[in-house]
Amino acid sequence: METKEYLITQLNEIEKWEKDQKSVFFWEKIGRIPFMILDKITPKFIHDKIGVILDELSKYVNAGGQYLVSVPSTLNRMSKELSIQELTEIEMVNQLSLEQMDRVSNDFIASRKQFAKVQGATTGFGGMFTIAIDIPILLGLTLKTLQEIAISYGYDPNDQMERVFIIKCLQFTSADIVGKKAILEELTNIEGKKAFSQIEGWREVFYTYRDNMGWKKLFQMIPIAGLIFGAYVNKQAIEDVGEAGRMLYKKRRIMERLHDLK
Repeated sequence: METKEYLITQLNEIEKWEKDQKSVFFWEKIGRIPFMILDKITPKFIHDKIGVILDELSKYVNAGGQYLVSVPSTLNRMSKELSIQELTEIEMVNQLSLEQMDRVSNDFIASRKQFAKVQGATTGFGGMFTIAIDIPILLGLTLKTLQEIAISYGYDPNDQMERVFIIKCLQFTSADIVGKKAILEELTNIEGKKAFSQIEGWREVFYTYRDNMGWKKLFQMIPIAGLIFGAYVNKQAIEDVGEAGRMLYKKRRIMERLHDLK
């Protein structure tokens, strides 16, 4: 479908992106500080609501739960976007070109970003009382965005291994420089359908996700003004996780196609 030279060029671009991800800017480090302060002043009912995320992540990996997207409807949307014969099975996605895969994955990301922006503005309007609603919704949006990206590159989120990969992508966007490097090494060493280690320490995954939202909580807890901050940060969260998912899944597809060309 694509030449070996084209695939290598695309792979080099992804590896350059990976290299850039292994450095953490100063503002990303201090962005975690506000939550240590907010921990002491945030009402208990908000803490309880946030704590539900831990169980939901675990349920998602084990069975998919409420966050599992519909593969048939996603394939149908891809068919319409590309104006091609209807995709009825996820294996048919492998026949698409990388350019087509990029196109539909970017479309999914753009759609989710717009929804996240509206959602963040809506819940941000009410300050700290509506932020308890926003966090689980944002988690669901990120997971669904990553699943749609997975399908765009021909991987089935009904497969438990793919759900672990998706959680690793989510964890990657919230990790520090050491964490990003470790996750990249694990994710990029996958060969085909070879299983890799399950996520250990659910609490660590949860806290990195939570801490990464420190600035959002600080400003979105302000009524009215939270509308602006909520819209921006939700949109940015989907953009970040979308970029990570697209790059990591695209790399897997490239590596498999290069292997097939041997």
